Formats: sequence, C-alpha cells, structure tokens
Amino acid sequence: MTNGTAATELAQQLETLRHALRHYAYRYYVLDDPAISDAEYDTLWQRLVALEAAHPELVTPDSPTQRVPGAASDRFAKVQHPAPMLSLSNAVTPEELVAWRDRFLRLLPAGEHERLQYVVEPKIDGLTVVLHYEDGRFVLGATRGDGVVGEDITANLRTVQAVPLRIPVAEDAEVAPPGRLVVRGEAYTAIADFQRFNAEQAETGERTYANPRNFAAGSLRQLDARITAGRPIRLWVYQIVVFEGGDAAAPASQWEALDYLARLGFPVETRRWLFDDFDAVVAHCVAWGEKGRRELPYEADGLVVKVNDFALQNRLGYIGKDPRWAVAYKYAAAEAVTRLLDIRVNVGRTGTLNPYAVLEPVQIGGVTVSAATLHNEDYVRDLDIRVGDMVAVKRAGEVIPQVLRPLVELRTGSEQPWEMPKTCPACGTPVVRLPGEAATYCLNSACPAQLVRGVEHFVGRGAMDIAGFGIRQGELFVSLGYIKDLADIYYLTREKLTGLEGYGDKRIDNLLAAIEGSKQRPPARLLTALGVRGVGEVAAEALMEHFGSIDALAAAAQPELESVPGIGPTLAQAIVDWFGQELNRRVIAKLKAAGVNMAQPRRAAAAQPLAGLTFVITGTLPTLSRDAARDFIKARGGKATDSVSKNTSYLVAGEAPGSKLARAQQLGVPVIDEAGLLALAEQNS
Repeated sequence: MTNGTAATELAQQLETLRHALRHYAYRYYVLDDPAISDAEYDTLWQRLVALEAAHPELVTPDSPTQRVPGAASDRFAKVQHPAPMLSLSNAVTPEELVAWRDRFLRLLPAGEHERLQYVVEPKIDGLTVVLHYEDGRFVLGATRGDGVVGEDITANLRTVQAVPLRIPVAEDAEVAPPGRLVVRGEAYTAIADFQRFNAEQAETGERTYANPRNFAAGSLRQLDARITAGRPIRLWVYQIVVFEGGDAAAPASQWEALDYLARLGFPVETRRWLFDDFDAVVAHCVAWGEKGRRELPYEADGLVVKVNDFALQNRLGYIGKDPRWAVAYKYAAAEAVTRLLDIRVNVGRTGTLNPYAVLEPVQIGGVTVSAATLHNEDYVRDLDIRVGDMVAVKRAGEVIPQVLRPLVELRTGSEQPWEMPKTCPACGTPVVRLPGEAATYCLNSACPAQLVRGVEHFVGRGAMDIAGFGIRQGELFVSLGYIKDLADIYYLTREKLTGLEGYGDKRIDNLLAAIEGSKQRPPARLLTALGVRGVGEVAAEALMEHFGSIDALAAAAQPELESVPGIGPTLAQAIVDWFGQELNRRVIAKLKAAGVNMAQPRRAAAAQPLAGLTFVITGTLPTLSRDAARDFIKARGGKATDSVSKNTSYLVAGEAPGSKLARAQQLGVPVIDEAGLLALAEQNS
C-alpha cells in the first residue's frame, strides 16, 4: 500500500467517524432518541480525538471535536439560561481524582487547604432540567440544550408530580423562597418503573425504549403534555443557579443548599455525603462503586465530588467549559465499542451450535474482553452483524459479554456477512434446525465437543447416578481416549485405570462397582442420561411408562410420540431426530451389549402396592438416597413430588427434614420414615 493510498484511507476513516458522531449527537441532543450508549459514544469520540491528535493536518473545521455537540430542538421555544449549564470533567481512577484535587489546591493559599470540605452526590443518568420560580411559583421549565440555550418544556414539567408548582410545599414551613429562584436538577425514571412500562408497551405492540435516560428524555419532550402526564417521571434537584430577592440569605455552601432545597419541598437525594478529609472521599468513591450504585433504584454512572464552600467555588472558577471546583468520578462502563474480528461457533452439551464474536480486546467494567456471545443464527441475521463491523459490546453485572448491535454508520464496505455452518465444526455431522426454533443442533451424542459435558450429565444425579464419577473423571477419560461415546463408560476396565495417578486399587474397585450398579437403573433414568434435547426426568418417566423400553421408544413414529401426555410436536421431533442418527443407535446398541437396563417390567395393577399414593421426600434417609427412594416409590406405582400439598398422601422424613415437615404437619399429612415406607409397600403387596 502506498503512502498516498494509506493517507486517503485514513482521511476516509476520519470522515466516516465524524459523520457517525454528528449523527449520534443529533439523535441524542435534538431527537432524544440515542442510537448508542454514552459509553459507546465516548469510545468513538476518544478514537477521533486520538486520530486527529496524531494527524493534525487532517482536522477539519466542522469536526465534532471543534465545537461542543448539541443544539436546541426547533420543536420547542428557545430559553436562554441565566447561567451556563456546564458539564463536568471526569476522573476514572483514584489517581485522577487526587490529581484533580492537587490542581486546584495550587490556586489556594496553603492555610486554606485544611478547612476544605467536599460534598459527594450520585451522578444520576437522566435529563437535565432547569426550573424557574418567581415569588414561589413555578413559571418556567427548560432542558439543558447546548448549555446556553435550552427548550421550553414548562407544560410537560407541570405534569410531573415531583415538580413543586409552589414553594415552600408545606404551608407551615419555616423557610421562605427568594423573589427569584432558579434550580437545576435531573429528571429520571426509576429502573423498576422503566421495566414495567416497557413490558406493558411490548404486550400491546407499542414502542419500547432502550434505557431509562432515553425514556425520561423522550417523555419530557412530547408535544402533547398528556402523554408526559402518563409517564413515571421523577426528579432530583441538586443545584441553585439563581437566588435573588427576599429576606433570607442565600446558602453559603453546597451542603446548606441541598438542605435548603429539601426544606422548600424539592425532591433532594438523601444519599449524599460530606467529608473533611479528601482521602476519605477517594476511599468512599472506590468502595461505593463496587456496591452502592447497584443498590440505587435509578441508573447512575458515578459520583460527583464538589468543593462545598460557594465562596471557594467562585474563586476557583472555570477552565474551559469545566468548573475547577467539581469533578465526576465515573465508573468503568458496562458497554464499549470495538471491532468484531471473526465469528466462530462452539458446540454446547446438548449439541447447540453457539456463535460467538472474536473481538479486538477492549476494557469493559475493568475487565479485558476479547470474546462475546452472539446468541444464535437469528440474532446475527436480524441485526445484520458482519465480520469487520465496529460493534457495541455489553458486560453488565457478571454475565457473559454480548454483542448488542453493529454500528452500521462506521462501515467501509469491507465487512463480510456470516452464515451458520452446515456441518458440526467439531465432528462434521450435518446439523439440523427444527421449524420454529432459533437454535441449530449437532445430534451426534459422540461429538467430541459435547462429550465431556455429556458424560458429566450422564453420570450425574437424576441420571445414572454413578458415585465417584464427575466432570474431572470425564475430562481425564475422554482425553486419554478411553471414552469416545457415552456407552464407553461401561467398557472401562481395571487394566485401563491401573497406573493412573490417584487411582489405587480401592478407588478403582469403588468406581467399577458404581458403574456396574448403575446398569440396573430404571430405563427412564437412562433416557434422561442420554441427553436427548428437551427430555428431562418428567418427560422420560412419561415416555417409559407409555413405551416400556428404549427399543420401543426408538422405533416410535412422531404421531405416537405426540399421543403421550406432555409430549408436543417439537419434543416428539427431537426424539425422532436423535434416534434417527446412526451414531446414536450405535451407542444404544453398545449400552445394551454392556448389560444396561433397557426395559421396565410391566406390572399388573394388583402388583402396584403404592398405586394412587403421592409421596414427598425430605431430609436424609438412613439407607436410601433421595433418588433411590423416588425410584422405589415409582417402581411400585406411587408418585414422588417435590412440594407438600393437601394432595400429598405421605411425607417420608429423614434426618434434618426442614420446612416440609412443618408444612405437612400444618396440612395434616401423615409423616413416615424410611422404615415406614418399606413397610407400607410390603403390607400392600
């Protein structure tokens, strides 16, 4: 590539980035319909700043970096703010917070350093509003707009219950407002209210909102105030902008101002802190970010730290658009923007093919993320996610990172569409996708990608329940080639196990005995263990009760399967597909050859001593495991359930029975022990 070509491509990349940022700023500031999150916008902004800093010759006069973004909407009358509604500089580490403090300390005499106080408040993620009061009456409400000129949304703000139309709110209040008072606050929507509203909108097919901030902004900038009146908008007020006239003296500090506003009747956040020691400020900011903000009922992306004293604030002044006396301590964003380098597929335990994104590494929430889930084929297709896209990635809480969407405005034309592979990437078996399902499946139970997790499921409780056999044993035996399909569990021999680290004679004896004993488990347990998609314990019981054997089930056609109570078309199709795979039929044949129980005896009605009885098991029984007790009951015609109700015939209680015993006693359900269960089965035989 020549230098001229590289320069042209860089100029095109810069122009694409500028165009996208102008588009996002218009969506955010003018339409109140953000296309990306603040964190994602900041990432793109920093990318542009870095590129322009490295190539100043390519900076253009109309670049977003050359002016403050945002403009007042032409849908509302313009309002000139009495003072600029400025933003704050950011600190994202304790070191940056200390550096902010050190910068303004240099402007103050050393003798004043010791008497400094700091107020710390949550940084609410909402829509900034400016409220004007004359002689205690609400006369004007505006948005922040570009910080100098906002939009008149008085009619909409009058519908917000948290906005006082007259102050003081309490007639007997001992505090009086000045002749003119202008305050700044944040209109927001509580997370629970937002989720409830979105759910109601989705049920009726109406528009849903991306986040609470977007919702609050859109609600307050409706042309019809009746719409705003029906929205759950709340308010926190946190700043006095103008205080003129009246007999009362203006508050002298931020802490006094917040107290004064609260006494007038404004909603003021009670989660605020006053510190004399800056080290305590830093410690609080760090500690609160780990827990405190998750407990808030609204969204907040950090804390605001302010010098408390207003006289000192005035002396410190401003640098550019930022006050020297305040800073926003922002926490690591849960979202970021990065490039999607590739789309690959892994195979889950049940055979699902799961696409995931390989990402250019990016920091999200203090963690380096280089891969993220793409859920399924439909998700990739519906969002038109392509290899090479710049994408928004989210890591909220401790969940797996996920790709939210591509930023199509940043496409260059080199991005490549993706398709789900037609064969399993692990074993080469053709994959299937059932009608009406989003997932694509590999149906080969011996697929290497599924095998270890499949073995773990097969030997677990509720399945074949092989004591001393877990995922570590599965990983070891699969890696050694001893297990190549599920049936190979029953072909492990003493010779294979002898000499393995940690496997002495006693451990080998115990493991082989447990494997041998599992051969007599009821066929419903075997069916559960095989991992047929959608077939759990309840479905397996119903199928075996109907068909009586694995062989009969394997030979059944879909209509007969659908005749079994609880088995619908999708599950029936999954069973047919599983037994239709030659590799799976070989596994069944090997299990049968190993002596694993494939059929349950048909009992005459008279030979069902526990028929018609429902049991609940609680606590630890002397000799039977809970699964063994369930099998005992079911083999004799009884029913075993998990919760005690008035329909329960007996509670079988062992040691440490827990709350089920109290429930049974409350309902008058008979309580028996393991010996009583065995005796009941014996006397009814």
